[in-house]
Amino acid sequence: MQVQSSHDILARLKSDDKGALHAIFQSNYQPVCSAIQRLVPDHGIVEDLAQEVFLRFWQKRHQIEITSSLSAYLRRMAINEALAYLRTQRFFEEVSPAVESGADAEAQVMHAELEQNIQEAINLLPPKCRLVFQLSRFEELSYQEIADKLAFPSKPSKTK
Repeated sequence: MQVQSSHDILARLKSDDKGALHAIFQSNYQPVCSAIQRLVPDHGIVEDLAQEVFLRFWQKRHQIEITSSLSAYLRRMAINEALAYLRTQRFFEEVSPAVESGADAEAQVMHAELEQNIQEAINLLPPKCRLVFQLSRFEELSYQEIADKLAFPSKPSKTK
């Protein structure tokens, strides 16, 4: 089977060839979902938004002029679709001030990746360490309050 260039497949798409859309969908569905998932954690919504990306792509096939790669164009569409969804759901109230201040979509994706990496690192901690960290950072308890809550001695006892 011969691999088609992006130019050839886009030409087929603009001539209303649904097979071209199918080929584009097959090769780009997972990357589109991954781009959306960085901003929207709900798997069902991610799939809905990815479908919407390809629907819009098909609807706009005659107007589309791709100056970069096809995959980069679809990734940008996916990020824009996720951001539009977040705006309609008013999730921006919970997003960091840098995102609210109009930072570009790439900064928002990097913010989401950083949050995911932090959460993964926290999840790798031993259970007691994770609990102490969460109480300290997320519930803003002092070390003494954490020690009292968990019945730990707050300071090592000195024996003579």
